[in-house]
Amino acid sequence: MDLRKIIYFSLGILVLGLITGIYYKRVDHIYRCTAWILGLLAIILLQRKRFSFGSKVLDALLSPFYSEDIMAILALFGAVHVSLVNLPFTTIDLFHKEWRNADIISHFLGGLVLWLIIAKVLYELKLSNKEVLFYSIVIFYTLAVGWESIEKLSESQISFITESLGNKIRDIIADTLGLFTGIMMVKREKSTLSGYLDVFKFYVWGNDVSHSY
Repeated sequence: MDLRKIIYFSLGILVLGLITGIYYKRVDHIYRCTAWILGLLAIILLQRKRFSFGSKVLDALLSPFYSEDIMAILALFGAVHVSLVNLPFTTIDLFHKEWRNADIISHFLGGLVLWLIIAKVLYELKLSNKEVLFYSIVIFYTLAVGWESIEKLSESQISFITESLGNKIRDIIADTLGLFTGIMMVKREKSTLSGYLDVFKFYVWGNDVSHSY
């Protein structure tokens, strides 16, 4: 399966979202869609030519963007997230108005792609498999809990993001489900997207394997 088609399909959904935002004069949605569109276009251009800065750290940080599998999941996440905030050609906002539980979907996909990106970077830094697993989880929860904390502190300035403590816990649980899904995808080395998930090869509960492909 050509994963670039998934990225292009997601890009098309985002363009529909942008048109919807312009039609209904939703400035926030215009900015949101534009940011995702520019981001995906940058990724498409980046994947056409692999850059190397001669720095192990910089090259590792860029490595997720060269993985079509990870970027396909990221593109799907963007398309789904934006569509839930405002369904194309409607004024329906499943995130903040009509449903308000739609963020579970976004948190699951966001948790999945966040862990894959973190683990890919750590793997490219030549850490052992156990170190990749441990540090990726620590960084993951630092970012996830940090994000929820920032949202909570911002509620006085942005009223529509107000959530109860129960909802915050639910969001972390959805993030965690995404994390575990990512671990299992890598552990089995299989993906419904392409047959074999081209992220990195290690078994998280087995013996360490070589960092060569």
